[in-house]
Amino acid sequence: MLDTEGDCAEWTFPADPGAVRTARSVVRGQLHGWGLDSVADIAALLVSELVTNALRHATGPIGVRLTRPVCLPGALLVEVSDPLPDPPRERAARPEDESGRGLQLVASSSRRWGSRAGDAGKTVWFELAVPA
Repeated sequence: MLDTEGDCAEWTFPADPGAVRTARSVVRGQLHGWGLDSVADIAALLVSELVTNALRHATGPIGVRLTRPVCLPGALLVEVSDPLPDPPRERAARPEDESGRGLQLVASSSRRWGSRAGDAGKTVWFELAVPA
């Protein structure tokens, strides 16, 4: 964990199914500490979806980062990174499908979202509106 007292907090989790539960917990805890309880549940849900995607499609460590950007007052930026370089693909899940709705949930529940490639894989991010 780095700089959880300031405007940024980040964690690295092993590619293990327990990472999903732990990521939800630390995100909720950090947002509570920042006084952002109003977005804690949705942020934890969306992080859970992205960490689950990372576990399904990548191997290696999964990073989670929360940032309250100075240049974007009233915003919370959430990033989930993994070592797989391939960008995520939004699918059209059928009603009977057990999976395939995670990115749709992120897209519909956040102000905006996207992904970017990096030297060590990719980062999927989303932005939530928070009280300024």
